[in-house]
Amino acid sequence: MNIILIEDDPRIADFLQRGLIAEGLQVEHAATGPEGLALVLDAARPNATSHIPTVVVLDLMLPGMNGLDICQTLRAQAVPFPILMLTALSTLEDRVAGLRMGADDYLCKPFEFEELLARLEALGRRAQGMVSRPSQLQVADIVLDRNSMRASRAGEALNLTARELALLELLMSEPGRLFSRERILSSVWGLNEDPLTNVVDVYIRRLRSKIDEGRDSPLIQTLRGLGYRLEAPDDTALPQSV
Repeated sequence: MNIILIEDDPRIADFLQRGLIAEGLQVEHAATGPEGLALVLDAARPNATSHIPTVVVLDLMLPGMNGLDICQTLRAQAVPFPILMLTALSTLEDRVAGLRMGADDYLCKPFEFEELLARLEALGRRAQGMVSRPSQLQVADIVLDRNSMRASRAGEALNLTARELALLELLMSEPGRLFSRERILSSVWGLNEDPLTNVVDVYIRRLRSKIDEGRDSPLIQTLRGLGYRLEAPDDTALPQSV
């Protein structure tokens, strides 16, 4: 997911950038209203080729152009990106004004980073429906057809459960990206799942046994204490999608 962060406070912007990048998200930052508006409009151009869903994190009080005006301008130009508005103004009137201008969500400062992530994940799922997804994913010799939700490796069908397919789709959606256990848990099982459960490790072992066991080129990698990623060996790398 791509985050366009429009925030003028350098401390908040630096904290958010570092935290979001550590979570594996792409972040573009603007410190003024006009710069932020230009950044979002550029990302929304019809000839923009990125298939990555985009969410705008928008501060309300900005130099040059405030967040409400930016939000209103984006909606007037039919920019579909979900907008999460950040502000220290927490009255009911302030929240209503932001939502009426086209914001999709509203988070008051100060906030917990985990809450921000949860809200971004929810908006990211909405943004996912606004971009075209490849119907087929491919990493090395493993192929996943998203329409039929059938997977194969080296032309051999893989007998995977629905949850294993969802886990495989997540890992294949961004080859080489490191997914933390927490991110996998929230994406595949949902935010209400007990964070202390070992279900992610159990399903990774099950998935690995079905797609990697007995093969010369294992695809699922474990970074102890950090998470998991699916990546093609350099000598077998193929396009991730067709």
